[in-house]
Amino acid sequence: MAEKMDQIAVDPDFYAMSTGYGMDPQDLQSDTTSLASAIARGRVENGRRYQATKEDDYWGPSDEQQFEAFEIGHMMFLVLDHDQLNPLFRAPIGDSPKNILDIGTGQGSWAIDVADRYPSATVRGVDIFPPPVSWMPPNCLFEVDDVLREWTWREPFDFIHMRLMYGAFPPDGWHELYKQAYDALEPGGWIEQMELDVRVYSDDGTLKKEHQLYGWGDMFIRCSERAGRSLRTHETMRSAIEEAGFVDVHEEKYKIPIGPWARDNALKEAGHLQYGHWNAALEGWAMWLLTHFGEPVPWSKEEVHVFLAKVRTELSSPHIHAYEPANRVWARKPTKEELEEKEPNIKAETSP
Repeated sequence: MAEKMDQIAVDPDFYAMSTGYGMDPQDLQSDTTSLASAIARGRVENGRRYQATKEDDYWGPSDEQQFEAFEIGHMMFLVLDHDQLNPLFRAPIGDSPKNILDIGTGQGSWAIDVADRYPSATVRGVDIFPPPVSWMPPNCLFEVDDVLREWTWREPFDFIHMRLMYGAFPPDGWHELYKQAYDALEPGGWIEQMELDVRVYSDDGTLKKEHQLYGWGDMFIRCSERAGRSLRTHETMRSAIEEAGFVDVHEEKYKIPIGPWARDNALKEAGHLQYGHWNAALEGWAMWLLTHFGEPVPWSKEEVHVFLAKVRTELSSPHIHAYEPANRVWARKPTKEELEEKEPNIKAETSP
C-alpha cells in the first residue's frame, strides 16, 4: 500500500466514465437502527434534532441521519488502517488495559469494538447524547455528560481517545479538556486524537476554483470562527496536547479519497465509504453553521439545500479526484520516574 501522504494514483478506468459513480448513498447506510426514543431531550431546528438546550452548545445534530454518518465514518477509518495490527488506534497501551475513555463517542461503535478487543478493560463512551445502541459488551458503558465540567470518574484511565471532535469546544474548552485528560490518566497512560481537515484538495488539478468543493472547507472554517468553535482542530491538537504536559508525541497524516477513484484497492474502498460518509453527513455539517453564521449573511434552509445539491453532484463526478486530509496524534503522560526527575529541575529553575 502506498504511503498515506503520497499522491494518490487514480484508477484509469474512471476516466472513461461520463456520469456518476453509480452508487446510491442509501446503500452505504448502516444497518444499525437508531432508537429515537433514547433521545429524551434536545431541540429540533430546520428538520434536524440537536442534543442541546442552548443554540450554541454544539453545531452538529444528534439524530438518526447523523448516527448513520458516524457509522459509515467508523467503517471508513477501519478500512483506512486495515494494514495495522490494531486499526482502532495507535497508542501502545499493552494487552491488558483496565480503564479506557472514549470522548465524543457518537454512535458508540469505536467503544464497542475496543471493549470486544480488550475484555480486561472497562470502556466508557461519553457524549452529550445517548448513543442509539440496543446491545453492548458487558465491559462497555455509555454515559451522557459534559466533559468540560469537572470529571468525577474515580479510577484513573490507561487510555483516552477522541475522534472527529472538530468544532466541539471553544479554545478555552480545549485547554481545559486536555488538562483534565492529563490529570485523569495513569502515569504512562496515553491520549489519542484523530481529526479531519474540513478542506478538500486534489493532486491532479481536477478540483477547480469554479467547483463548490474548492471553497467548501475555507467557508466553513470562517463560519466556525464566527461561531467561536474553530474547525482547525487537526492543526492545533498536537501543540495543545504537548502544552498540557504530554510527552513521546507521535503524528500520522493521511489523504482520504472521496469516492472510489483511487487505484490502490484499500484506498478505493476507503474512498467508497468516505463518499457515503459525506453524503450522509453533509446536511448535518452545513445546516446549523450556514443558517447561523453563513456569509455574507445567514442562509435560509432552502439556500442550504440548493447548495448541498450542487456539492453532491460534484462528489459523484468521476472527473473530480478529491481527497480530504486527516491527522492522528497520540502521546503519553510521563511516568512517575519522569515526573520525579522533572520536579527537581522545575524547583531549581524557579528558586531565587
